[in-house]
Amino acid sequence: MPPKKRTPAKQSKIDTAPNEVKKSEEVSELPSKHAGKDGPAKTDSVIEKKAPTKSKKRKADTASESQGARKSARGAKSTPTHAQLLSFLLSEAAVKHASPEDDTSDSKLRTYSLTALNPWEELLSAIILSRPISHRLGMRAIRTVLNGPYSFNSAKATQTAGAEKQHQALWDAKTQHKDKTAKQIGGLADVILDTIASASDKEGKSLAGVHDKGGDEMEAEMKLLKSSIKGVGETGLSIFFRRVQWQWPSAYPNVDGKTADSLRKLGLPQDPSELVALLK
Repeated sequence: MPPKKRTPAKQSKIDTAPNEVKKSEEVSELPSKHAGKDGPAKTDSVIEKKAPTKSKKRKADTASESQGARKSARGAKSTPTHAQLLSFLLSEAAVKHASPEDDTSDSKLRTYSLTALNPWEELLSAIILSRPISHRLGMRAIRTVLNGPYSFNSAKATQTAGAEKQHQALWDAKTQHKDKTAKQIGGLADVILDTIASASDKEGKSLAGVHDKGGDEMEAEMKLLKSSIKGVGETGLSIFFRRVQWQWPSAYPNVDGKTADSLRKLGLPQDPSELVALLK
C-alpha cells in the first residue's frame, strides 16, 4: 500500500505570533498619510514646542498693550468744550436736526422752526403748543394758520377772518381740540387789538403795547398777558418768552424749565448769565 500523505498540522497561535509582530512592525514603518514631502510625519515628542520663558512672555504682553494703547489713542474722539457745543447748536449745521421734515418741504412756508416769526405769530404759536397735543400736530397747526389761505400773521388779520374761518383753519390742520383752540385764537386777537395794542402797532404784530404797559420788565409783561388773555397759563407764556427773547431785550437772557432740562442733558450750564458768557 502506498504511504498515506501527511496532513500539515494547523499552526498554533504560538507559531503565528512572530509573523503578526513582524507585519505590525512593517506597517509601522510605512509612511503616514500625514507625512510631509520631505519625510515621515514627526511624532508628538518631536513637534512639541518649548513653552516661552517668563521674560519673553512679559515682553510680548507689554508690546501688545503698547500697540493697543496707540490704536485707542488714535481712535478716541475729544470731548467738545461748552463753547464749541453751544456754537454748534446755534449754527446752520444744527438746523436740520431741529426741524421737522414738513417744515423744510417748502422754503416759502412760514414755519415755527425755520422762520423768524413776529411777536404776534410767536404768541399765537405758543397758544397752540400749550394745548395737550403732540409736537407734530402742533407744528402742522402752526403751518396751517400762518400760511394761505388763512395767513393769521397779525391780530388784525385773525380778527378780520372771523370765527368761521378760524374754526376752518383748525379743521384743515387736522389737529385735536379744534373748537377750543379756535375760540382761544379769536379771543387772543380781540384782547390784543382792544386792550393791549399801541398806536404804533395798530395791526397787532409787534405787541409793542405789552412793553408800554409792562414797563419793559419781563415779570410785569408776563402778568399782563396772563391776566388779560383767557386760558393762557405758565406753559404758553414760558414758550412765548423763550422764543421772543431775541426781539425783546426785556426777555433776554431767558432759560425756562424745558430749556434747562435740555441743557442739563447736554452737559451745558443752565444759568442764563453763564450761557451769555460762553457766546462772547
